[in-house]
Amino acid sequence: MAVSRVRVKRALVSVYDKSGLVDFCRVLADAGVELVSSGGTAALLNEAGLQVLPVSEVTGHPEILGGRVKTLHPRIHGGILADLGSEAHRADLDENGISAFQLVVSNLYPFREAIARPGITAAEAIEEIDIGGPAMVRAAAKNHEWVAVVTDPTQYADVAAAIVAGGLDAHHRLELARAAFFHTAAYDAAIVGWLESRGPVPERMVVALERSQSLRYGENPHQEAAAYRAIDRPSWWEGAELVQGKAMSFNNYVDADAAWRHVQAFSGPACVIVKHTNACGAGESSGLTEAFRKAWSCDPVSAFGSVIALNRQLDEQTAVAIADAGFVEVVVAPGISDRAALADKPNLRLLVAAPPIHPAYELRGADGGFLAQTWDEVEGRSEWRVVTERAPDDREWEDLVFGWTVAANTKSNAIVVVADRTAVGIGAGDQSRVGAARRALAQAGDRARGSVVASDAFFPFRDGPDLLAAAGVSAIVQPGGSVRDDEVIAAADELGIAMVFTGRRHFRH
Repeated sequence: MAVSRVRVKRALVSVYDKSGLVDFCRVLADAGVELVSSGGTAALLNEAGLQVLPVSEVTGHPEILGGRVKTLHPRIHGGILADLGSEAHRADLDENGISAFQLVVSNLYPFREAIARPGITAAEAIEEIDIGGPAMVRAAAKNHEWVAVVTDPTQYADVAAAIVAGGLDAHHRLELARAAFFHTAAYDAAIVGWLESRGPVPERMVVALERSQSLRYGENPHQEAAAYRAIDRPSWWEGAELVQGKAMSFNNYVDADAAWRHVQAFSGPACVIVKHTNACGAGESSGLTEAFRKAWSCDPVSAFGSVIALNRQLDEQTAVAIADAGFVEVVVAPGISDRAALADKPNLRLLVAAPPIHPAYELRGADGGFLAQTWDEVEGRSEWRVVTERAPDDREWEDLVFGWTVAANTKSNAIVVVADRTAVGIGAGDQSRVGAARRALAQAGDRARGSVVASDAFFPFRDGPDLLAAAGVSAIVQPGGSVRDDEVIAAADELGIAMVFTGRRHFRH
């Protein structure tokens, strides 16, 4: 026997987060709902003048083990789990003197917040693992045909309104049950993550995500898509303010994330322009406007419809430069002081965002599962070593460091040609390193003469350095590690090129 609407006569209330609880329970009491509660929740409601039946009176047993056991009792869980459409269940309730609950209100000990506290011990963290709460929540969610379960104070208003109006309908109870099962699943995911945190890549992983928004479509119009946030850490895009323009699309988010993470690598005023997750321009200067102009000059054709990331506040002069440059999909910056020049571009999305917070590991979908790796941090030059007879001069060093940062954030195989902290040619995602070099040099043109080059991985043969030297490249930074390193170094010496080995590659697939 199914029911379309459940009238609430009896509620079990046991919460950690007590915000809004008194007002909610006052509505319940005014509607004639009997309140059953325990511990701090019962004390709060009593202080507010609400009549509460203690759990210990329902069970006939006091709390034990310092409060670890209080609601784990047949008189509680029988009242939650009873299928009132079952004659046998109703008989069990009658025989044991158990009254049914129609509403369970519970949220859990703050485990995530607890383990984030500096200096918390393992024993203290264990005490923050809720047992009775998840058991009640799961029981009520399972039996949502007869019981409504509330796990979040933001649900109070709608539930209270439904109770006053005569009860909760089947759809409302189902939605509450879905939220409840996610609540306990995410809670368990946090516990698993803590227990598995001994190494950088855990043996077991449970990732809890909740949808933050539906998207018009995915990479292509025939694909459905949505954006999800991890509940255990903030994301820059979730908190970003859309100051201007249409809602962000799937591709907008993918490219904006690539650009926003990339531009954070630079200490001076910098601009990175991204198309299909790869930089098609990058520049660093003493001022933001000049940094943007440098970045745009790399490949203005590819920059059409791009995403621009700035690591300084968008000012009037830079806004004018962007407006004059051409069509741009997204601009993301840490702040905006003046956007008047862009105000008449309704299709341009302007985002103000906090710096990204890199997770401990990076996940990538593979058929039927995921691949996980620790985050790729780009190292400084302290461990780099000059392997050629000629060392780079000061100008070359500056450009090599800049180019290495761009190459590390660019799809492999990556070759980045740099002049005056400006990427003047970028070969990205090529199947061949020589092919990437050819593309980068074609883009750089005459600007390659006197430039430096960064390669995300080693040159396996001397053909790459030969090609770069012929175009006028004067210095190269690469990881080294090829079985033909001696051959490549000898070629660089022969060609008069300074070469630096970093000792670390930065493949990006």
